[in-house]
Amino acid sequence: MERRDGRTAWRRGRGVAGAAVLVGGLLAFHRGVPNSGPRAGSLLETFLPWLGGVAVVLLGLALLRRSAAALVALLLPVAAWTYLFGGLFRPEPPPGPRDLAVVQHNVSDENRDPAGTARALAAAGPDLIALEELVPAALPAYEKTLGPEYPHHAVRGTVGLWSKHPLAGVRLVDVKPREITESWSRGLRAVVRTPHGDVAAYVAHLPSVRLGASGLGSAWRDESADRLGAAIAAEEVRRVVLLGDLNGTVDDRGLAPLTSRLNVAERGFAFSFPAAFPVARIDQVMARAATVTHVRTLPRTGSDHLPLAARIALP
Repeated sequence: MERRDGRTAWRRGRGVAGAAVLVGGLLAFHRGVPNSGPRAGSLLETFLPWLGGVAVVLLGLALLRRSAAALVALLLPVAAWTYLFGGLFRPEPPPGPRDLAVVQHNVSDENRDPAGTARALAAAGPDLIALEELVPAALPAYEKTLGPEYPHHAVRGTVGLWSKHPLAGVRLVDVKPREITESWSRGLRAVVRTPHGDVAAYVAHLPSVRLGASGLGSAWRDESADRLGAAIAAEEVRRVVLLGDLNGTVDDRGLAPLTSRLNVAERGFAFSFPAAFPVARIDQVMARAATVTHVRTLPRTGSDHLPLAARIALP
């Protein structure tokens, strides 16, 4: 079809087509975006799923312009997005006889209702509950509320683990960046004696990242992830579960020391932060020699994060 200006459907909307190719290229080759200096690569990977929204906008423009070229070009970002994230929409599989149910939550050091938060987490019925930003004033409320159903627990610094099964070998995991000189304890490890064998459970809270004029400030987070990855690599118990606020998505290359060693969720988007309007899942459940079959968020508590619930299939 040709318009009065003489342009056919294949010649119209070249700008939209070019943008579609760019979005598709970023999705397919995001690892090629440099991460030195402002860490543009990590910034892109933090919000990578949202490029699908950009593709939807471009689709609307292509239809408005009646551009065949743009519609064809949009096949690239659609195919790349589907390859990267389409599997996360698969339905949750039925519970298995060897599943381990877990909940991970940054409860916030400003949470005004720790007892209510604890009740909400326990209501999900998990085997393990991992908490971060535990402050001394709130700790007794968590211990009292969770104690009857979760008689085994361990706390190191501001992270804790509550379990229905006995714990052994509890120790601090040092993930503190070198430049932090003050008291700072955000990692623990414990062996969970499950009915299906031992599982080494790690709970961690990695440093926050900041977005500023110089780019994404993630150096401390990346260093902490590297230290945690080294600890997990040295873990002698075969099956490992990592639960924590890692302040990064599983696509963010800053978490490569962890994602290269551990499996991530096979199903579920479960954006967890910020709680008021979640745009990314920075709370994670990962596993070694086990499979994280599904993740989902739980209703909001008094925290700025949403709780994350997951099921882990033990081999």
